[in-house]
Amino acid sequence: MEPGTVLPIHRHRHTAETYIVLRGSIKVNFYDDNKNIIEQNLVTPSQGVYGVHIPAGQWHTFEVMESGTVIFEVKDGPYSPLGEGDILG
Repeated sequence: MEPGTVLPIHRHRHTAETYIVLRGSIKVNFYDDNKNIIEQNLVTPSQGVYGVHIPAGQWHTFEVMESGTVIFEVKDGPYSPLGEGDILG
């Protein structure tokens, strides 16, 4: 992924999610229901921070910080598309 890649603020109600950064770095933000940032995480193996766990139901997004970033994403169970009400507009 390249800088400028940003996911919309979203949640997964029925599964936790984990991002492991294999190369590069991402900034992962957690939000409350009012779009306020409640936690920021810079995930970058070059500084010893390899991943972040996102609990089920937690509003979050990520932004790619370095060119050539590669992540491994893990969720519980099979793929499930975002449902109505799972993107914070």
